Amino acid sequence: MNLIIYSIIFIFALFGAPIFAVMSAFALAAFHFSGIELSAVAVEIYRLAGAPTILTIPLFTFAGYVLAESKAPVRLLRLFNAFLGWMPGGVAIVCLFMCAFFTAFTGASGVTIIALGGLLFPILIEEGYSEKFSLGLITTCGSLGLLFPPSLPIILYGIIAKVDIDQLFLAGLIPGIILMIILGAYSIFQAKKNPKKVHVFSLNEMKASLWDARYELPLPVFVLGGIYGGIVTATEASAMSAFYVLTINCFVTKDLSMTKDIPKVIVESLTLVGAILLILCCALGLTNYLVDEQIPMKILEAMKTLITNKILFLLVLNVFLLIVGCLMDIFSAIIVVVPLIIPIAEQFGVNPLHLAIVFLTNLEIGYITPPVGINLFISSFRFNRPVIELYKVSIPFLLLMIIALLIITYIPWLTLFWFNS
Repeated sequence: MNLIIYSIIFIFALFGAPIFAVMSAFALAAFHFSGIELSAVAVEIYRLAGAPTILTIPLFTFAGYVLAESKAPVRLLRLFNAFLGWMPGGVAIVCLFMCAFFTAFTGASGVTIIALGGLLFPILIEEGYSEKFSLGLITTCGSLGLLFPPSLPIILYGIIAKVDIDQLFLAGLIPGIILMIILGAYSIFQAKKNPKKVHVFSLNEMKASLWDARYELPLPVFVLGGIYGGIVTATEASAMSAFYVLTINCFVTKDLSMTKDIPKVIVESLTLVGAILLILCCALGLTNYLVDEQIPMKILEAMKTLITNKILFLLVLNVFLLIVGCLMDIFSAIIVVVPLIIPIAEQFGVNPLHLAIVFLTNLEIGYITPPVGINLFISSFRFNRPVIELYKVSIPFLLLMIIALLIITYIPWLTLFWFNS
């Protein structure tokens, strides 16, 4: 009977049943066959609802969506272009900064590609970059900001792994910059191969762009300065950010209307949040069952026969997570996989903060990993190109990000720099 039920669930999964439904069905069936009360699932959902940090998810997401719908992208594009556009590869580097900023606030690569793709793609083409490079850059940049605060995956990881979110925000800074530097260097290399306009540095334009973006610039101060200055918690920073961007864009710059635009933004942002929380609630039952059955420890015992040191473990972990990242969305992967790998990583002496950044970097790369990396399909839809074409243009960026991953994995100092003193 057990095998029949599990087979039916597996068949539904193959035919495209929602992942939350599959995980719920598997968890309920597993608890039932184990003779455990099904209320164990509901208890975990109640515990999640009581976590104070859960409020940061909808608030930061709402703030990011408001920014994306306003004219903030145009103002920030002018700002980054004034400061960086005159450099070799400057426009491509501007693209990196723009996408990282918006992905960090929205927590969703799809929003970045959809909202900024139409703005950045024609600019890159006009600057002389090849269509292949431009498509690959925007597709890759869609997930580039996931290591920077206030990234939604970082917050979710902290909740699931019970790791301090403030420390996670700090831990991701240098690895995130490493990714930016490697992709920026490649952009400069490409710029030298292609004819482009020469942008002259202008102090007047720099001053004008700073004034134009004066309302967006305080946001990082609210988040980083407030949290690490001990003034506010992450939850309070998220509330301040949401209130600030709403007030500025509706009543100061008047980019958005409270009656026409904000209801649509609320629906779009909370649809994403609702999907994440639904997956989270449904997955908690499954992960609890796996932990109760000591699945991580059984995996560890099996691994010990093949893996004898930390270096080899990290290599196997990266390969495994790259596969997970291209098959599952980042939120489902965090919820399902993190509780399984934490006890194993502890046995091999991997620092919890280092593990978190390695995990998130892998999942970030998974967004552009064929065959089913989600960014590839979003770009295919956004730019009306065959997904096979997106596979080809993303390969150089995928290889560069894997190089960055190896650096981040095997030089833990980059993650733990802030905590070594």
